[in-house]
Order: sequence, then C-alpha cells, then structure tokens
Amino acid sequence: MKRLIIQLWLFALVVITGCSKDESPNTSGEDPQPNENPTISLADENATEETRALYANLWAIQQEGTMFGHHDDLLYGRNWLAEQGRSDIQEITGDYPAVYSVDLAEVMDPESALDPYELNEDRKRTIIEAFERGEVITANAHLNNPATGGDAWDNSGDAVTKVLQDGSQANIKFKRWLDNLANFAQNLTDANGVQIPLLFRPFHEHTQTWSWWGQNSTTEAEFVELWRFTVDYLKNEKEVHNLIYAISPQLDGIGSKETFLFRWPGDDYVDFIGMDSYHGTNTSAFSSNLRNLSQLSREKMKPCGVTETGIEGIRNDNGEPYDNYWTQEILPAINDREISMIIMWRNEYDPEGIGHHYYAPFPDHSSVPDFMEFYESSETLFSSDLPEMYKPVSGIEVN
Repeated sequence: MKRLIIQLWLFALVVITGCSKDESPNTSGEDPQPNENPTISLADENATEETRALYANLWAIQQEGTMFGHHDDLLYGRNWLAEQGRSDIQEITGDYPAVYSVDLAEVMDPESALDPYELNEDRKRTIIEAFERGEVITANAHLNNPATGGDAWDNSGDAVTKVLQDGSQANIKFKRWLDNLANFAQNLTDANGVQIPLLFRPFHEHTQTWSWWGQNSTTEAEFVELWRFTVDYLKNEKEVHNLIYAISPQLDGIGSKETFLFRWPGDDYVDFIGMDSYHGTNTSAFSSNLRNLSQLSREKMKPCGVTETGIEGIRNDNGEPYDNYWTQEILPAINDREISMIIMWRNEYDPEGIGHHYYAPFPDHSSVPDFMEFYESSETLFSSDLPEMYKPVSGIEVN
C-alpha cells in the first residue's frame, strides 16, 4: 500500500517543496504556493543518468515518507557473517531496509578495516544486490590517520595540513586512497554494466573532535580545502561520476540551522545534507534538529536525512531494554518531517552475545513487536515501498 501511494504521487507530477507540514503559519494573508517543477543541482555536472535520477528521487521521496536504513545490514548481523541474502531486518519483517549503509575505508586502505575480517568482496556483492532490488546505498569512510598511521580516532600529527601539501608523504598516500575509491566506484556495476550510484559522505562527523579531520585538528579553511580537493580530485582527475556528496555533521543536543553549516564547503560542493545523531533518549532535541534540517533542506534545495543514529543495545537511560524505542523515540521525531532517510548504526557480529554493540533489532530481540509497528507505519519506507529510485522523476530537473 505504501508503494502504491508513492507511485500515484509521482504519477501526478506535483512536487511540493515551497511549504512544509511543520512550517510556521503564513502571516502574509496569501496561501503559500507549491514550487512545481523544481531544479536541483549536483556538484558533478557530468553525473551519470542513474546518479541524477537517484538525486531527484531523494528530493521527491522526502515529501512522502522516510526511508529506513541500517549500516552493514547485508554484510553481517548479530549471529551471521557474510551470508548471501541475509539481513537482521529482513528476518524480522520479511523486507529489506530501503537504505544500505557501508564503510569504504577498507576499500580505500586495507589497513583501515574496522573489523578483523576481509569483507571487500562481500561488500561489493551486497551493494550490487541492494541496487538490483532498487535500494539506496550510502557510504562513509573511517580512514586511518595518513600522517601517523593511527586509526581514524587518532587526531594527532596535523594530518590535514600535511595532506594538503602537494607531494608530501601524507598527500601521496591520501591520493592513493582516492585512486582506490575511484577504481572501486567506476567498476561497481550491475549485471548490465550500469554504474551503481553511491551517496558518499567523506569526513563524517567533522563537528566532533575524535577524528583527524575534526574541528580540533583542522582550521575551517583547511577542512573546506580538504573537502573541495577530495570532490575535485574524484570527479575531475579520476572522472568518477556516480557519487553524490553528502556532508554529515554530528548533532546530539539542540542546535540550529546554522549548526548544519559548520565549515560548509559551499553549495557547489555539497549535494545532500546529513546529520549523525547519537542523542540517546533526548527526543525533543532530535525532533527540533530534524525540523531545522528539513527547513535548511528546502532553503538550499538539497535533499536531507539522518545518516547515523541509534542507541547502543537499544536500552533506556537506566540500562534496561527499551522495548518501545521505535514508536516512542524514532517515529514521533520523523512524523511529518521532510527527511529522506534515517539510518541506524550497525549490529556487530557477536554470535556469543557477549556485548551490546547493536542499534537495530534482530530475531528474538525484545523490541521486535514495537519495530513491526514502526515498519507498518505510513511514515516509514522499506525496500518494498520504494518507487523506481534510479529512474528520472518527471517535473524535477537535475543540473
């Protein structure tokens, strides 16, 4: 039913972008007019047809609902590792997430792997499988520190300063990583040879201090230069044209629209406005930030979404299982918000069940009944609810 509603809406060719269900009352005495046939712009003017179509659909779909996503959902779950067709979400609902999130650090630099498994072949396989079902793929990169050799959380060594020095060891290493990404993206194709678009968010959570690209390790000018260098190198030097570039500041407490513009690289270098949010049970902050994100999305004419969120172990403030988390915390916050997606962080492979590093339910988890209610909501979109995300949307022009 949800898929039928979206398809009928797309057939009507009316895209409402000038007003919002949560917008402040109009005091001009005139009814707000919808912005029909909008034009939205990509950083890469040579983006592939499928990439442009996906971008249009990301803009269109957030008017109708919010896609549910899960990081590494097809790659592993709590009790399985790299088994074709498996998904913790699918085994609960019979349906796959609408958005599949992956980490490309290991692709770019094998030493940057977060887990002690070699999963690149399975990572590629699962991306292709998601694309062939019509799902959206997003990607981040927890890259090691190119100056010190430490992990992504090593914010020492003036890494960004050194990366930006042409010909330096860090510069050469970083460009080699981008070369690896380019090779991966250009050869990421389906059975018909179609290049698969990726919503790529380099340097995620740059508002935080933990990373070598974070706010304590760079100046504003350096971060902006690093972002622009990365985009220009990939699309101009390496001719990669199947990436949509997403910025994703982390915002846990209440912020403002300006918070999302912290060290903004420029409208011509950002396609998608994301937000990583580990707000716990501070639902009012999350809801307020989503309102601001949605408003900024309309002002910038760029689609938006929650690119990471969740509570580790799905527990409440006293550490007990939060069995109503999905309908009490997540669903109210996205209700009537023009947000294209909300992505939960990963379920770590832990067959012995000795830890709590999981952010989505899995078979027999106590929050499954509540998640099923969340799944059935008209606000949430899963794989079977999606329109053809890689086909153009009539009435939306992508430059």
